[in-house]
Amino acid sequence: MSPVIHPTAIIDTGAELGEGVSVGPYSVVGPNVKIGDNCELLSHTVITGNTTMGSGNRIFPFSSIGQIPQDLKFHGEPSEVIIGDNNQIRENVTINAGTEGGGMVTRIGNNNMLMAYTHVAHDCILGNGIVLANCATLAGHVEVDDQAIIGGLSAIQQFVRIGKLAMIGGMSGVTKDVAPYCLLAGGYRAGLSGLNLIGLKRKGFNTTQITRLKEIYRILLLESGKRDVRLLEAEALLQDGDDVAREIIEFVRGAKRGLMTHGRDSE
Repeated sequence: MSPVIHPTAIIDTGAELGEGVSVGPYSVVGPNVKIGDNCELLSHTVITGNTTMGSGNRIFPFSSIGQIPQDLKFHGEPSEVIIGDNNQIRENVTINAGTEGGGMVTRIGNNNMLMAYTHVAHDCILGNGIVLANCATLAGHVEVDDQAIIGGLSAIQQFVRIGKLAMIGGMSGVTKDVAPYCLLAGGYRAGLSGLNLIGLKRKGFNTTQITRLKEIYRILLLESGKRDVRLLEAEALLQDGDDVAREIIEFVRGAKRGLMTHGRDSE
C-alpha cells in the first residue's frame, strides 16, 4: 500500500517512505530520511537529518528525530540516527544525531518504549525492549542494554552504561555504570538496592540461578577491596551454565566510569 500523507504534511522529495507509511497533519520529513514499512507518524512530528528508521514504528506528536547534536564540538559532520523496528516514540521525545567523537551515529534497536519528553542525546546506543519513562534523560554516549527500565525524571550522565534488565528508580541521578540485573533506588545520587528480582522472575530465572546471582552481587557490589581481587573471587564461584553470572562479571570488569554500588556510594 502506498504511503498515506496528510495534505498539510511536508515531505521532501528526497525522503524515502516505505509501504503502508502514514504521515499525520503538519509533520515534516527531511530530504535524507528513510522510513520503513508500516510506520505511523502522527501530527506535528519532525524527522530530519540522516535518519533511517525500520518498520512498524509509531512516532507521536511533537517528537523530533535527527536534529543536530547539542554539542559545541559539532561542526556539521554527516552524522546520523538509526532506529530499528516496532518502537513507540511518544510525545515530545527528542533524539539527536551522532558526533565524530562517538562513531557518528545515535542508534536505537527494536521494541523500545520511549515515553513522553524523554531525551536521547548524541551517540547513545540503545538495545531492544527498553523502557524510558517520562522525562528520562540520556546524556551523550550513554549505552543502555536490552530490557533495561529507566524511571521517570532520571538523568544518566554521559558515557554511562546501563546493563541488561537493570531497573533505575524514578528521579535518579546516575553517574556511574549500573551492572546488569540490578535495581537502583531513586533519588539524587542514587545507589544500588539489590537485584531486580521481579524482573528476573518474570524472565524465568529459577531460585538456584537467583541465589548464585545474589552471591555474585555481594562479592562485586557490596564488598570493599580491589576490583581485580573481587573479580577473581566471583569467578571462582562460576559453574557450567552460569552465563548470566558471567555476564555480570564481564560487565564489572569492563566498567570504564566506575560502578554504582550499594547504598549511595559508588566505586
